[in-house]
Amino acid sequence: MKSFAEINDKIRSGKAVVLTAEEVTRMAKELSPAEIARRVDVVTTATFSATRSSGVFLNFGESDPPTRPERLELNGVRACAGLAVDDTFLGAAEGHPEKVGYGGAHVIEDLVAGKEVTLEAWGKATDDFPREHIRTRVSLESLNEAYLYNPRNASNDGEVAVNSSDQIIYTRAGVLLPRSRNAAYGGAGELSPLVNDPECRTIGPGTRVFLGGAVGYVAWNGTRFHDAGGTGEGRSLALVGDLRGMSTAFLRGVYHERFGVSLFVGVGVPVAVLDEDMARRVSIGNERVEAVIVDHGNGGKVLGTTNYAALQSGEIVINGQRVRSAPVASLAKAREVAATLKSWIAAGEFLLTEPTRPMPVAGALRRLEEKVD
Repeated sequence: MKSFAEINDKIRSGKAVVLTAEEVTRMAKELSPAEIARRVDVVTTATFSATRSSGVFLNFGESDPPTRPERLELNGVRACAGLAVDDTFLGAAEGHPEKVGYGGAHVIEDLVAGKEVTLEAWGKATDDFPREHIRTRVSLESLNEAYLYNPRNASNDGEVAVNSSDQIIYTRAGVLLPRSRNAAYGGAGELSPLVNDPECRTIGPGTRVFLGGAVGYVAWNGTRFHDAGGTGEGRSLALVGDLRGMSTAFLRGVYHERFGVSLFVGVGVPVAVLDEDMARRVSIGNERVEAVIVDHGNGGKVLGTTNYAALQSGEIVINGQRVRSAPVASLAKAREVAATLKSWIAAGEFLLTEPTRPMPVAGALRRLEEKVD
C-alpha cells in the first residue's frame, strides 16, 4: 500500500516513477500487478474528444451606466442572461442562428486564442440599471473571470455508432454511411481515465487534472453518472479550470455536419498506483476495453460488442460484415496530453490531490418520460 502523501514526497524529490497508461500496459506483458505496484507510482491517462456538455462562466464587469441583461450574445451566439448582471454562461453547443458551423465552442476557442469577441446585451431600463443596450468588445485579458466548466467530461460510454438504414444519417458521432459502411467511435481505449480507474478509487472532487492545456480540477461527479455493469461505463467527471493558461492546441471548436457544434477538450487524469489492485486496473489493454455497437439507423438497437484493439486497427466485424472503423476523437492528441502530464509530474511541477469525498454509488440511469396532463 502507498498513500498520496508518500507518492507526492517521491514527486517532490524527483524519485517518482511515472508512466503513461500505454506504457504501463506494455510493461504488464512482462511484469505482474504486484511488481508493477512496487515499481510504478503514477499512471497518466488522457482523452481528446468532443464534448457538447461544456461551457464557460464569464464575468465582464458592469457598464457605466449599468445594464441588466435580459438577452446577451457573444459574437452573435446566445449566452445565458439569467445570472448576475455582469455574469454569463456560454454553452459550447449553442449554435449561431445564421452562421452554420459556428457556435459557443468557437467563441471559447477565439477567447483562448487571444481574440476580441463582440458582446451585446439588451434589457429593460430600471432605476438601478438605466441602460437598455450595450455593444462592445471583450477579450480574455479584459474579463474579470473566465473559467471552463464541463458538467460531463471524460465519459466512459464505450459506444460504436453504425447505420444499417438505406440513407446517410448525421449524428453526434459524425456522418454514418448507409448499410453499415462505416463505424464511428470516441474515447482513447486503454488510455482513457475511467477505463484505468473504473471505480474512481483515486478520482473524485478535488482531483487535480490536465484540462485544456492548463491545470484544472474534478468539481463533482459528471452528469449521467450511472452504473453500466461495474466496468466504469456510464461514469463521467465534472471538470473546472481557469480559461487563462489554456491553449487552442487542447481546446478546439468543431462542427458536426447537420448535427451541431461541440468542443474538443484535452483531459489528462493522473492515477495513483496505490496497491496491487490499482496496478492491475491500469494494466488493462485495448483488447480488454469493450465497446457496444449501436445501430443509429434502427432506433439504437444493440448489435453486439467489439474492443478497442479492433477499432483502432481500422476494421471491425458486425454480423459477419467487415466494417471500416474511424474515431471521432484524436488518439494522437490524447497521447500528447498524457505525455505532457507525465512530464509535469516527473519535473515536480504537478502534485497529486486526494479526492475530498468518494464518488457516489452509481445507480441506474433515469430517462425522461413524456407525461401529458
